[in-house]
Amino acid sequence: MKHVKAVIFDWAGTVVDHGSLAPMGAFVETFAGFGVELSIDEARGPMGMAKRPHIAALMALPRVAQAWAERHGHPPGESDIDTVYAVFVPKNIAVAAQLSQIIPGAAATVAALRVEGVRIGSTTGYTREIMAEILPQAAQQGFAPDSLVCTGDTAAGRPTPLMIYRTLLDLGVWPAWNAVKVDDTEVGIAEGLNAGCWTVGVAVTGNVFGLSASDTAALPPDDFARRRAAAIARLTAAGAHYVIDGVADLFPVVTAIEGRLARGERP
Repeated sequence: MKHVKAVIFDWAGTVVDHGSLAPMGAFVETFAGFGVELSIDEARGPMGMAKRPHIAALMALPRVAQAWAERHGHPPGESDIDTVYAVFVPKNIAVAAQLSQIIPGAAATVAALRVEGVRIGSTTGYTREIMAEILPQAAQQGFAPDSLVCTGDTAAGRPTPLMIYRTLLDLGVWPAWNAVKVDDTEVGIAEGLNAGCWTVGVAVTGNVFGLSASDTAALPPDDFARRRAAAIARLTAAGAHYVIDGVADLFPVVTAIEGRLARGERP
């Protein structure tokens, strides 16, 4: 490919952890330890953000803030966010290591892109401490990006474009429209748009759909179609230029973007 120079992948829900399940149980379990019930849907809302801002967003939810105040005698503040985050991180590390199975198609797609000379980047809402558990397992399964930028590596995370800017520097790619961001969350799509990249939403394997591979396969056809349509609608509304079911479907989209760039189109 002459125009697409890099594809930048998210991690959980995009290339590992079908359904982005690892953080969900950790969030629910952590809040329960502080006497506050949290639903899976609530926990998923800010998915894609760095995990401390994610916790801050959860504690800002009116229902959660009220429950916290009733349990602890005061509204949640910065020190409470720090306390919850300190408990959350080791739980997330443990479960992320257990749910680091590569999503089908990730390794083959990356191999096909590399044959075309495309560099492989990645950004994540996980810290390097968490990624230290995931990265070697992913590499053993065939996914090893040329660049990894984690939460904490830049002054701010998603939806700012700073992690992508760092990735483009690492890869030596410019301008940003020669890169494609692939993500399963709205805030990850915003990251790509804010950076000036093409963006591809991942619907079925990701956070919005929110089920494991086995649970997805067990869905009745009507339920699958309904959940898939809802996920596509949310990612499209977030501004994704394309939406695919999973990374196994990515290569034809990158080929289409290559053609659009050759015609002088920009994201």
